[in-house]
Amino acid sequence: MTFKNSFYKLIVLISVATMYGCSFSPDEEDILIGNRSESALYDQAKESMSQGNFNVATEILSTLDSRFPFGPHSHQVQLDLIYSYYKVGKTDEAIATIDRFVRLNPNHSDVDYALYMRGLTNLDADKNLFQELVGIDRSDRDPSRSREAFSDFRRLINKFPDSKYAADAKKRMVFIKNRLAKYEIAIARFYMRREAYVAAANRGRYVLEYFPDSSEIQNALEIMVECYDQLELDDLKNNALKTLRLNYPNSSYVS
Repeated sequence: MTFKNSFYKLIVLISVATMYGCSFSPDEEDILIGNRSESALYDQAKESMSQGNFNVATEILSTLDSRFPFGPHSHQVQLDLIYSYYKVGKTDEAIATIDRFVRLNPNHSDVDYALYMRGLTNLDADKNLFQELVGIDRSDRDPSRSREAFSDFRRLINKFPDSKYAADAKKRMVFIKNRLAKYEIAIARFYMRREAYVAAANRGRYVLEYFPDSSEIQNALEIMVECYDQLELDDLKNNALKTLRLNYPNSSYVS
């Protein structure tokens, strides 16, 4: 993908987002919401969601949530609001709504969905649209949101192992492990460039210990071999080299 095509896609996405965000003026939204009944407002919100206009949906659903907190649609309103916040990228609002829903409805049949959406919301917050469009790898960016998403998915699987969302949550946890392992490797290489070989080797060992099934094991072992060589720690170097040779015989570090 060329930079020109990537930039064009970004402009299109921004244009679409702007179009949805400006579909209705504040005055028009007030007219749409007005003093309509709960059912009428909910139908209106669902229609907005079906049309992909989640900015308007969040306005209506948040009004419903505050105006009819104990109405017949209240639980579904909150669940739809969670999804709508997620779709428009309002991470903090989505997380707050999820936490409130789980706290107030611990035995609700859709708690698993709420936990799943918490993971998705945190995972989505870790992404950078522009960097992905132009193919920039920023593995060294702060992974705190990914760590939180991993905890969310693990909580879902532990509490609801038979949930219909559990299988997808497990797949996403594998992706997150690779993301976190790449972060450790990026930091290790940063230390190596500054000749902080002890710190770099420790990052490589951390990947082996905590992400043994990630895609970064070869990189971790190679970093350890190089760092231990620089530190003249022959026993540690040979142990890492032995493991590297056994599992990745085609590595350039294997003579």
